Amino acid sequence: MTAPILIWGAGAIGGVIGATLARAGHPVHMVDIVEDHVAAMRKGLVIEGPVDAFTQALPASTPATLEGRFDRIILAVKAHHTQAALDALVPHLAPGGHVISAQNGLNERVIAARIGAENTIGCFVNFGADWLEPGRILYGNRAAVAVGELDGRITERARQLHALLSLVEPDAVLTDNIWGYLWGKMGYGALLFATALTPSSMSDAMARPGHRAVYEALGHEVMTLAAAEGVQPIGFNGFDPEAFRTANRAGMAASIDRMVAHNRKTAKTHSGIWRDLAVRRRKTEVDAQMGIMVEIAARHGVAVPTLTRLVGLIHDIEDGRRPQADDLPDLLVPGCA
Repeated sequence: MTAPILIWGAGAIGGVIGATLARAGHPVHMVDIVEDHVAAMRKGLVIEGPVDAFTQALPASTPATLEGRFDRIILAVKAHHTQAALDALVPHLAPGGHVISAQNGLNERVIAARIGAENTIGCFVNFGADWLEPGRILYGNRAAVAVGELDGRITERARQLHALLSLVEPDAVLTDNIWGYLWGKMGYGALLFATALTPSSMSDAMARPGHRAVYEALGHEVMTLAAAEGVQPIGFNGFDPEAFRTANRAGMAASIDRMVAHNRKTAKTHSGIWRDLAVRRRKTEVDAQMGIMVEIAARHGVAVPTLTRLVGLIHDIEDGRRPQADDLPDLLVPGCA
């Protein structure tokens, strides 16, 4: 029998991946820090929503009760929990095994620094899902998925992982430019952080004419950083990296329109960032995603005033100094050239 795939973090993304692979007959083992969620998964994880609806019983443990070592570990925790998760999972990584980052951000850098680039595989996931409560996950929409080695090689282990993820997303891509996908999502993600300043849906927030300059500036700043890093970002689901890099006003406007249209078709109307702020009342991934962008900008001597101010506003909401409000992005407009 094939050794189980360990999925560390059984929330929105990890839960959908694990339940889908298990339903297809692939052995998986789920790990999550929420004991009630672990207990519920053992009885049956409920996947609901317009994309798919099914219940799948899954072997599951908390980090404290997990036993054994695993050749393949899919890491699906929030970006700012990556280091703590690595502390707990590294003892369970078999010699010669590898970790796949199914996360938002550039966490492959963190993982590779800990276990070696040769033991790390990059993964880009953009489908929409929300953890609703223990044992329940909303699967809101299909969207781009890609997998690839950090050095661009097409290896057998990457092919195998691509085959598995194709069960989740039939159009999943096996790529020789995984960094291009990850940086593309950093640009897309910057816009989503701005939508989370408001109570509005992703589409309604991005469609607001008075804030278009904010979204244009954020996309431009991140794509400028990608160029400084020597990465060729890849577009997806409406996001056009080249239009934002060159600050092509017509191209950026068309790209935002496509992103608005894409997000109007999903049952996941708000970002996970918004959900962390408005529903779960907890810290977001802002430091592990946008904060990293600010650090990279400092190393290159690149000014990113809109990103820097955005990080501060998200912190203000997290710490209770400001509420989410439809006019909050107004504070970013004056700095957008």
